[in-house]
Amino acid sequence: MKTVLSLFCTVLLVGSIAWGVELAERQLLRIAFDAGDLSTLDPHFAAATMDRGVVDMIYNGLVRYRPGNIDPEYIEPDLAERWTVSEDGLTWMFYLREGVYFHPFPGYPDGYELTADDVVYSLEKAADPQRSGYSGMYGGMSFEALDEYTVRITLAEPESPLLFLPKVADYSGGFIVSKRALEENGLDWFRSNPVGTGPFAFAEYRPMDRVVLVRNERYFRGAPVLEQVEIRYMPDLSARELGLRRGELHLIEGLREQPWVEKVEGLPEDLAVDVFGPGETHVVHFNTRVPPLDDVRVRQALAYAISREELMVFIGERVTQPLYSPVPEFLAGGLTREQAEARGLLYEVDRDKARALLAEAGYPDGFGVDVIITEMASYLSPTQAIQAQLTHVGIAKDLRVVEHSTFHSLIRDDLSAMVHYECWRPNADVFLTHFYHSASRVVYGERPITNFSHFYQADYPIERARVALDPEEQTGWWKEAQFRILEDMAAYPLYILGFVYARQPELDYVHDLVAIAALYPQITEKTRILAGS
Repeated sequence: MKTVLSLFCTVLLVGSIAWGVELAERQLLRIAFDAGDLSTLDPHFAAATMDRGVVDMIYNGLVRYRPGNIDPEYIEPDLAERWTVSEDGLTWMFYLREGVYFHPFPGYPDGYELTADDVVYSLEKAADPQRSGYSGMYGGMSFEALDEYTVRITLAEPESPLLFLPKVADYSGGFIVSKRALEENGLDWFRSNPVGTGPFAFAEYRPMDRVVLVRNERYFRGAPVLEQVEIRYMPDLSARELGLRRGELHLIEGLREQPWVEKVEGLPEDLAVDVFGPGETHVVHFNTRVPPLDDVRVRQALAYAISREELMVFIGERVTQPLYSPVPEFLAGGLTREQAEARGLLYEVDRDKARALLAEAGYPDGFGVDVIITEMASYLSPTQAIQAQLTHVGIAKDLRVVEHSTFHSLIRDDLSAMVHYECWRPNADVFLTHFYHSASRVVYGERPITNFSHFYQADYPIERARVALDPEEQTGWWKEAQFRILEDMAAYPLYILGFVYARQPELDYVHDLVAIAALYPQITEKTRILAGS
């Protein structure tokens, strides 16, 4: 009897992660994103959802946000098992885990062990505007390998942990890449053949169809439960819904609108809908170099013509919350409604005032403006709603709808007079540096990123905040930067849109969905598919 019971317990442990949990026989996860194709799998350029979600499974940072929560309080070791900072705040030391291996790639069928040289190479790449879209985060830093497992990062000015640690975390420029894979194969190859250390390794890319990832058996946290992850590119919402309802897909990017959430929750297939944060800020950026938007009165008229409240009702209050400043108010340095209103910078809808400003600027009959926008519904639907709002003051907004990766390329080439952009960034400094510092101006900046407005008047407070170690002084400078942005109306904050995904109930993330910087529900080595799928 004991032998039978022991055998039963062994089988149960093999077939499950915990007592009482039975896994599906096949651990193949299929995800569908709202996109026609990927843009890049180079993590230092990945910006859009369909890219961020994939690189998140392939790479690690020196530190990481605890799965499911991006609160800085929950930053924990990743490739570095520990770290220290000098008393003057200028020198950070990271001590790497031993026995971490890169995924296999041509010439390295078993991969090779991560060393400090790979970390230094990765951070130098992240700091290089020719090889990274996030170079602005790493200005003034130097990186040095002291031995195989020790990395020293030296800063030009001290930074608080709140500002520094996200730069080496599992997000954007903080991802660690394979030095040998890049040096031996080149950047072009690497964009569609990523090599990292994460729980899943790249296996295949079929353009405009899918990426296939496979279990990394040598993952340092243990081999993942999932054997394989297929990421499908399906811009048609009906096709994604049908795939989910038929059980052909486990997880789909949904429509970030309340009626869609309610519709899916009411379907007979007993599907689950996850709405989670931190969400993405939706902001309209005005190109201050392009007539007639080079006139502040015109930009202010546009702001008064737009109604964030109408947009939120249109999209649904369950999935949105108002945004009154470039930095969300729940982040340190964000402005509340009351603070914006006290400075006369709320810009609540007032179309009579908008018409008066247009007339004063020499456009009594309005004007036409060409705008490039992506096919993705979370961008396209509100942009079309804004297009309708602007007609009330005589502004004809001509939309050119393109595939999502093309959209990202064109707006970075400075080809759209207005840019409707959704994003999340980990703190006020990153929001303000990426979108409103002169060095980040698209095309013309020293480190071009996403300053679509070509704004430069907030450089001083942004730079002062970076070196302020006193929290009150630091947040004060961030608020000042935003007052300047709103006074000049370089950009109009609309709302924060939560992430919306629908899934089969058998898909178990094994972490809470509180707030995830990777823009998708986050698949880790613990994610599993339960029996019954």
